[in-house]
Amino acid sequence: MSDRIPADRLHLDDLHVGQRFVSASHTIDETQIKAFAAQFDPQPFHTDAEAAAGTLFKGLAASGWHTAAITMRLNVEGGLPLAGGIIGAGGEISWPAPTRPGDILHVESEVVDVTPSRSKPDRGIATIVSRTINQRGEVVQNLTAKLVVPRRAVT
Repeated sequence: MSDRIPADRLHLDDLHVGQRFVSASHTIDETQIKAFAAQFDPQPFHTDAEAAAGTLFKGLAASGWHTAAITMRLNVEGGLPLAGGIIGAGGEISWPAPTRPGDILHVESEVVDVTPSRSKPDRGIATIVSRTINQRGEVVQNLTAKLVVPRRAVT
């Protein structure tokens, strides 16, 4: 295992407010929704389409945590190319619309703050707002995350 960071990964010093990133996309289907829910969020509106019809969602909807997991994967796989990985130090999440079977999701992220650490000069905090959006342009998740990002080594 190597400690080397790929050259295309960004350090704190490479980030600036207003910088934007867009991920690839992921299509979610009913099988994925039910499988995730069965294991992690076994509520009827996530596991049973017929039962879901009579709920607030008026149909099968993915767990918000499933949407969050897809968001993470899309960001890790290139949507947010940070050196050292995507390491959370806190955040806030909301789900303004449900994720449905057949939705094609992608993530649009923006850097809103970059703060070098005063006590740990090898790193800092980048605040990133990520919006997970479906094929209709509906935002299904908002995530504001404070991420620990390494700085470039001073030589």
